[in-house]
Amino acid sequence: MFGSSLAIGNDILDIGSSKFDRRNDERAIGSGAMMPPSLTLGDPGQFEIPNVADPAHFCRNNFASACGNSDQGQSVKFAKGTTTLAFKFDGGIIVSVDSRSTMGAYIASGTVKKVIEINPFLLGTMAGGAADCSFWERNLGMQCRMYELRNKKRITVAAASKLLANTMSSYRGYGLSMGTMITGWDETGPQLYYVDDDGTRLHGRYFSVGSGSTYAYGVLDTYYRPDLTVEEAIDLGKRAIYHACHRDAMSGSINNLYHVTKDGWVKIHAIDVNDMHYEFLEEKKNAMSS
Repeated sequence: MFGSSLAIGNDILDIGSSKFDRRNDERAIGSGAMMPPSLTLGDPGQFEIPNVADPAHFCRNNFASACGNSDQGQSVKFAKGTTTLAFKFDGGIIVSVDSRSTMGAYIASGTVKKVIEINPFLLGTMAGGAADCSFWERNLGMQCRMYELRNKKRITVAAASKLLANTMSSYRGYGLSMGTMITGWDETGPQLYYVDDDGTRLHGRYFSVGSGSTYAYGVLDTYYRPDLTVEEAIDLGKRAIYHACHRDAMSGSINNLYHVTKDGWVKIHAIDVNDMHYEFLEEKKNAMSS
């Protein structure tokens, strides 16, 4: 992409489009040079892209989010770890997450807010790269608010998840790391969607995302029923996160749990996973003695 600008302003979704190419061609007219312009770092309100001929190819080969050992040759390796889950039931939707942020074996933070409150009826979860999830879900919040202002009505969960999936499709191959759930209540009732950095968008009754998701799925697959009471659903979300944190070293710290109804979302609790361990240990001892 010779002659292209290395900083992207407000038109970030124009990358790869004819509009983006046309704007770059206009900037290059009369320059007489076939080399990229000098690199300027830190321009306010802009994203920097690699100072190479093909930024997309460079990001794919050096910054891709990969599983297993397939990222051994990369300059930068993503070190991820989290557990998030959400499920629909007759009483609404439960969203339950941990709060641990890790960089490999190093625990960077134990108080990360992995539920993004997009609007009073819409929630998003974070798994993958914290910066990617946080920025793009807040960007989604802006798009949802613009929709409300233009159309004088609240956006549906399906439309909100589609907006995020379209954004991710525009950036496929650029090294984003995102596995998110978009959930909420609209005129069609409770809805739950999974969206990731490939632009994949799935509709379902329950999802779990992150390094501890296999443990959480084990609990959900065993105890999930659509006719759970609110108390049972809250307990299920709590137990699934606890067991995932107990087995997955990259998950832990605080369990934040939300309940979504037709009146909007409500935060139910923020409980230390260590406290839950002793609570469930006592419960297990009592069950075994009886």
